[in-house]
Amino acid sequence: MIPITEFASRDVAVFGLKRTGLAAARALKAGGARVSAWDDDEKTRAEAAAVGIPVVDFNQRDWRRFAALVLSPGVPLTHPEPHRIVVLARSVGAPILGDIELYARAVNALSPAQRPKTIGVTGTNGKSTTTALIGHILKEAGRDARVGGNIGEAVLELPPLHAGAVYVLELSSYQLDLTQTLRCDAAVWLNVTPDHLDRHGDMAGYIAAKKRIFANQGAGDWAIVGVDDDASSRICAELMASGSRIVAPISAAKALSKGVTAAGAKIYDNLGAQAEFVADLTEAPNLQGRHNAQNAAAAYAAARAMGVERRVIAHAFRSFPGLPHRLEHAGIVSGVRFVNDSKATNADAAAQALAVFPRVYWIAGGVAKEGGIASLEKFFPRIAGAFLIGEAANDFARTLNSRAPDAVVRKCGDLSAAITAAYEAARASGEPHPVVLFSPACASFDQFRDFEARGDAFKLFVQDIALANAERRA
Repeated sequence: MIPITEFASRDVAVFGLKRTGLAAARALKAGGARVSAWDDDEKTRAEAAAVGIPVVDFNQRDWRRFAALVLSPGVPLTHPEPHRIVVLARSVGAPILGDIELYARAVNALSPAQRPKTIGVTGTNGKSTTTALIGHILKEAGRDARVGGNIGEAVLELPPLHAGAVYVLELSSYQLDLTQTLRCDAAVWLNVTPDHLDRHGDMAGYIAAKKRIFANQGAGDWAIVGVDDDASSRICAELMASGSRIVAPISAAKALSKGVTAAGAKIYDNLGAQAEFVADLTEAPNLQGRHNAQNAAAAYAAARAMGVERRVIAHAFRSFPGLPHRLEHAGIVSGVRFVNDSKATNADAAAQALAVFPRVYWIAGGVAKEGGIASLEKFFPRIAGAFLIGEAANDFARTLNSRAPDAVVRKCGDLSAAITAAYEAARASGEPHPVVLFSPACASFDQFRDFEARGDAFKLFVQDIALANAERRA
């Protein structure tokens, strides 16, 4: 845990008691603050109280006593409208902070010689893989790397701050929206496409929140920026023009005169005087696909910013174990390969998975993002069959029936039925190595708590199919 001592002997309100909120409450309490915590969900309040968090009804407190409000990143700050607790805090002038801001203030309070390094990673897609890959590279290099933020452990649950450590943090737009003083020694921006627009108002608001990752950087800090979409390319140009940091462009789509390029599966370093070959990702089984080539290029630049040698990075690419729920191998039954890509919560993320396989039996659906799956049309010829679930099933079926006439489209209702139908179709196809790809292109909230619970359910259903198949053969 990272104790937060800034508010010692003062009253602090913590609203939202899921993973990050609980961690913030514990860290504040460990640092001597008088914590008052609340959540609108009764079950969540009870769980927090059971682990020693002081749960207090905010309606019965004098808000003028609070030195700050620590807000869970999932609570609306500005759009579609500020949460009532946000309005209340603003009415008394209480600062509104997030857990990443508490981390930043704790780092800034140390002398320069005592501070750890911070690598921040943001982007619409690829954040988790890139964050985990950077952490893996640093650990393979013998560095004291701690990985968290929007992935794995909440930042304040990570081990205490000290010089020589490197904190590798996945940063969502929600978290960055609550951050003012974070300084990243290396800030990684992968890409940006429309997402979370209801939370940020519009695309400009979404980009503005994410651009906070570059705030407070100075000379010697690195900005590592994907340039394969127009908005990100413009941001890279702005940063280069400012001249206040080291800028490293990355691309998986074009050769760069300066930066790190993924040419197919080969990574090249052109940060110095001449291009140097780094690695062939065909030797890295868990970094397949163009999207992972961009992730690897970004991770390479971040590791170089920390002084890791090229050969160490190349070796770490090959040993990277991958992430749960992101193109995760879930099993092979009767020659049918199952791939769990539950983390694909929007069409852009699903596109990255569809691009990897030449032909798939695709399970998709849930709560669709704006635009549905129309943007995936170029991949429709790869879809042998589509097995649709959840709220989006009807809309997805209409899109596929009109634009993918060769695909078999079935509305299955729930995930169990979809897996059974996809497996039967794949097995009956006669193809040598058929793939059932679960890449929903949707949020999970109509049927599951989150994408992780959804992916775990998929893997359990695959295990059930494997067990039933084994029993039939016995």
